[in-house]
Amino acid sequence: MLKKEEWLLIQELHSQVLNISEIARKTGHDRETVRKYLNLKTAPEPYKRPTRPSKLDPYKPYILKRLNEGPYAAARLFREIQKMGFDGGETIVHNFVRKVRPK
Repeated sequence: MLKKEEWLLIQELHSQVLNISEIARKTGHDRETVRKYLNLKTAPEPYKRPTRPSKLDPYKPYILKRLNEGPYAAARLFREIQKMGFDGGETIVHNFVRKVRPK
């Protein structure tokens, strides 16, 4: 998907009476892409992907509780939640603990 600035550039070049091939050469886009964006009446809106739930989500409250009790290592917390059924990797736990650890 083109950025809004690129769409505006294509519209501007078209208003200067350049044909699609000339616009494609100037912008470096394919002719079909130029044609597609010339047919749009408004600037394209970016598509927002839905966020997926993390494997760690069900265990985050437990990790936060344990971190408030004392300074536990992320590796130890990983082993504890693994015993509770967590089937994710150790890195996701380390990254989460690094982000939320009390300073």
